[in-house]
Amino acid sequence: MANIKDVAKLANVSVTTVSRVLNNRGYISQETKKSVQDAMNRLQYQPNEVARSLFRRQSYMIGLIIPAVSHPFFAKLTHFIEFYAHLQGYKIVLCNSLMESNKEKDYIEMLKRHQVDGIIMGSHTLEVEDYKEVRLPVVSFDRQIAPKIPYISSDNFTGGIIAAEHLIEKGCKKIAHISGSLALNVLANKRNDGFINTCRKKGLEYCVYETDINVLENDNYEDVINRLFREIPDVDGIFASSDIIAAKVMKKCSELGKRVPDEIKIVGYDDTDIAKYMVPGITTITQPIEAMAKYAVDYVVKQLDEELVPNETVLPVSLTARGTT
Repeated sequence: MANIKDVAKLANVSVTTVSRVLNNRGYISQETKKSVQDAMNRLQYQPNEVARSLFRRQSYMIGLIIPAVSHPFFAKLTHFIEFYAHLQGYKIVLCNSLMESNKEKDYIEMLKRHQVDGIIMGSHTLEVEDYKEVRLPVVSFDRQIAPKIPYISSDNFTGGIIAAEHLIEKGCKKIAHISGSLALNVLANKRNDGFINTCRKKGLEYCVYETDINVLENDNYEDVINRLFREIPDVDGIFASSDIIAAKVMKKCSELGKRVPDEIKIVGYDDTDIAKYMVPGITTITQPIEAMAKYAVDYVVKQLDEELVPNETVLPVSLTARGTT
């Protein structure tokens, strides 16, 4: 019975190339693909999933740990990660941490026991030393964990600048930023830095309101929004650090009889579906979520192939103007 080495020899390619053809992983020319397929046909070679896993000592599974798949950003990110992982022959094991450190640690241990080939981290409640013990290819979103662990992020600082500048250009005089918890060591905090930097340069009055660390669990958004309008009733521009916060701000404006965008203007962040479907549509900072997902999968796979990947990948953002400004 023919094996993968026989196929490689007949096709005059490496065993690794045959494996990549079988898993539809990495760039391979059409000519090489045809050569491998012809060799498989001539040898009547049928790949065995168990044998493939044993041969490469891989499970062809990637763990994905995120705060909550119910959040629009992470829902969209998960969709694209699964899509690109499947293209490369991998399955996704999805874990919702709800930003609980114990749960995040339990999931990491579970993924190691199930011998996943790598982990994509979108939840960041653990200390650096906890990640160093993983001993698997790891890719992080929006957090610099350690020098040897690559991370992917959008240009959060520029996103904060663009949001503040847009509100100012639209005539806002008193603006606020509703941020995620700045106590978390995440690169998304740079949105706040960009916002503040711009307001100070323009000499504009501003304020910052933070959500709780456990906002996903206790739905703290509305408490923060209520406090903002109670303390600054004449606020005329709001930069929300996610589209879901922006949507909740719109809901509160409707309750208070504040007309959007005539009396108050709103800019969100992410450009998830909720920004498109609200009426009016939410002006937002667009993250390249699909590209971020593709990089995450590619970097896990490249590490498995012992290829070098960059320690940091920061992708550009842009403004998508809609009806809230």
